[in-house]
Amino acid sequence: MADQDESNVTEINIGQEMRTSFLDYAMSVIVSRALPDVRDGMKPVHRRILFAMNELGMTPDKPYRKSARIVGDVIGKYHPHGDSAVYETMVRMAQDFSYRNMLVDGHGNFGSVDGDAAAAMRYTEAKMSKISLEMVRDINKDTIDYQDNYDGNEQEPIVLPSRFPNLLVNGAAGIAVGMATNIPPHQLGEVIDGVLALSRDPEMTVPDLMEYIPGPDFPTAASIVGRSGIRRAYQTGRGSITIRANAYIEEYASGKEAIIVDQLPYQVNKARLIEKIAELVRDKKIEGITDLRDESDRNGMRVVIEVKKDANANVLLNNLYKQTALQTSYGINMLALVDGRPQVLNLKQCLSHYLEHQKVVIKRRTAFELKKAEARAHILEGLRVALDHLDAVIDLIRNSQTTDIARNGLMEQYSLTHEQAQAILEMRLQRLTGLERDKIEQEYSDLMDRIRELREILASEERVLEIIREELNEVKDKYNDERRTLITAGENQIEDEDLIPRQNVVITISHHGYLKRMPIDTYRSQRRGGRGVQGMGTNDDDFVEHLFTTSSHQTILFFTNKGKVYRLKAYEIPELQRTAKGIPVINLLQVEKNEYISTVIPVEAFSDDAYLFFLTKQGIAKRTKLSAYSNIRKGGLFAINIKEDDELYGVRLTHGDEHIIVGTKNGTAIHFNEEDVRFMGRSATGVKAISLTAGDEVVGMDMTSEGKEVLIVTDKGFGKRTPISDFKVQHRGGKGIKACNLTERNGSIVSMRCISDDHDIMIMTVHGVLIRMEAREISRLGRYAQGVTLIRLSEGEVVSTVAPVETPENELEMEESSGELPENEREEIETPSEVENEEELDDTPPED
Repeated sequence: MADQDESNVTEINIGQEMRTSFLDYAMSVIVSRALPDVRDGMKPVHRRILFAMNELGMTPDKPYRKSARIVGDVIGKYHPHGDSAVYETMVRMAQDFSYRNMLVDGHGNFGSVDGDAAAAMRYTEAKMSKISLEMVRDINKDTIDYQDNYDGNEQEPIVLPSRFPNLLVNGAAGIAVGMATNIPPHQLGEVIDGVLALSRDPEMTVPDLMEYIPGPDFPTAASIVGRSGIRRAYQTGRGSITIRANAYIEEYASGKEAIIVDQLPYQVNKARLIEKIAELVRDKKIEGITDLRDESDRNGMRVVIEVKKDANANVLLNNLYKQTALQTSYGINMLALVDGRPQVLNLKQCLSHYLEHQKVVIKRRTAFELKKAEARAHILEGLRVALDHLDAVIDLIRNSQTTDIARNGLMEQYSLTHEQAQAILEMRLQRLTGLERDKIEQEYSDLMDRIRELREILASEERVLEIIREELNEVKDKYNDERRTLITAGENQIEDEDLIPRQNVVITISHHGYLKRMPIDTYRSQRRGGRGVQGMGTNDDDFVEHLFTTSSHQTILFFTNKGKVYRLKAYEIPELQRTAKGIPVINLLQVEKNEYISTVIPVEAFSDDAYLFFLTKQGIAKRTKLSAYSNIRKGGLFAINIKEDDELYGVRLTHGDEHIIVGTKNGTAIHFNEEDVRFMGRSATGVKAISLTAGDEVVGMDMTSEGKEVLIVTDKGFGKRTPISDFKVQHRGGKGIKACNLTERNGSIVSMRCISDDHDIMIMTVHGVLIRMEAREISRLGRYAQGVTLIRLSEGEVVSTVAPVETPENELEMEESSGELPENEREEIETPSEVENEEELDDTPPED
């Protein structure tokens, strides 16, 4: 072998070469493979898949095409990597549990939340989803730049127009060299609202933007526990959030309970989760589970965990949260490419870069349309010249030997350009008719208007922003849906209350323990006798049991039928839509088996001057200082000692010298001074407030004052106001006096409350239908009256809950006539006032 030519040998330092080569490799991975672009939120492989499908014409209105056809086109033209990498990426873009808004419409087996792999690409089919058209909209109008593909034979886009903020909407995840990105998905409408707000006020801060974008929204729903991690991630670009599965406790007729899981944290494998639970049970790390099965079907997820009769389902659920993927941490790292360089971004920067990208897209599209309009106007100007000199032009063309001679003659004689002269030569004879000539003039006039408009857009930044807002609102109107992931207060977390807006809210709790918070203006007032609006989505066997108003910053005390008390801040209760079902109380409070909420009291401060007045269904009363309940443990606190055959009916917050009225189901009431019940400790049982007849029980208790009236509502929708003066003050412990004349027509009393004229009254039925009316609309009648119709009930429906609402003047809009009864249906049923000998029931106080 001949000696090697030493002139072609270069000596290099191996250490320096390794550093240089590895840096080149790292930058290639960072820029060309692993990180998304901040403008369209896509890595190159995602961008290439959508671009190839668009070029192949695989739009939503076309039939599905084989996935292998798409993968082959992407590999052959744009992405020189393995086919499995491209196909797996496309599969993920078609999974409703991976993407918040899917960009690929898949047909066939595209995997499952159990971790099942998709079918081979020769079996599945796909096309673009409807929303993915917004990613490539206007791509053919010079809105983005192109670059050569890997072999220089094709052109591929550097970035897509992306007419919605895809980076935040669908999120991104990727591992590069020495860095990684993990951006969670968000709700489309919220992100667009954030962009719109920033376009109007560029000085907005991250906390300001969080009023529009409260947090991530995962396709698998579940709940985010705590807001501090979200705030940290949005302000710094890095943070960690806790995601918790949605689980509730279901009780069987046999008395056994089961934990039902119907939503899992993002990216949790359901099959592996069930295996993990089974493993913990087998190793006796979790005890109390008798059966574990997956009942999920095409209608939704349902994992059933049956619990032993003697086990506490709430404690077991908390153990599952701690030891399994029912609760996971999601590390947010908002890293993306900005001008080709990796950068950690906060929420405002993500939105700002997207907004700047849209400005460029709109300006380039406008410039493209302007150039096209000017070119067409230029041609029309030549045609107008020809039409103005029609005979001479025809003679010139007829007498020319060749096309070039005719074209040059037109250019010289009429000062036309080459394009104008060529257009005249190509003009069809039908364009010479009078109607066609008018069309040319009209087209030219319209084009000049359009050109002026396009030039104004290019000259005005505000016009560009107006177009961006208008088109973003179009996308929002077309593709927006409801938020899926709830954001709840974290356990043992100190929330920054200053960042939480103060507002009046309505809080509802259903009979089966579903809790939610809504703004007070969710409901408008209606006239008495209206049909109401749907106030809460419920199951057939569930109904709303508690409904009250409070401030979002007040402490809420939850008293249960077993005599225990729990506490939450009002803002810790998730805010949901009017028709939403709510979330289980057990997700927020550690209530025990067979325990349910009987009373809810908002508290401003735990003062020694305030008292809690307790009353059980059997008429036992107790009075204790509010300050005794200032330190309530996470697992609750015993507030009153309850006898085995009794339950806590209600609790009222008093000042120690109030007058109390107590009403019963069978229509009796007793009115006495609070001071008749002495102070007692938390563990005391109490003394008798009213003596009940067999089968009777307490259904109402409230504080009275001068000027207030007693509102009585029956289960069949009748009600009345009676002056408090009609109920004389007695000693506690008596049988009371008659409060309402009850018949088969108006039923039995379901609520007795004290109200004033400035109250609104909310009445809820067992099926969740709610009506809101002004108290002054309810007739004022005596104790012996039956009442008037307050709400018309469907067959089989009865009133379940009545709540007075103190409403500031002009806060609610009055709905005129939509719910008002016709004159002939306004029945006021009252026993004749000539009744003179009112029979007062025995009010002799028996021994306590």
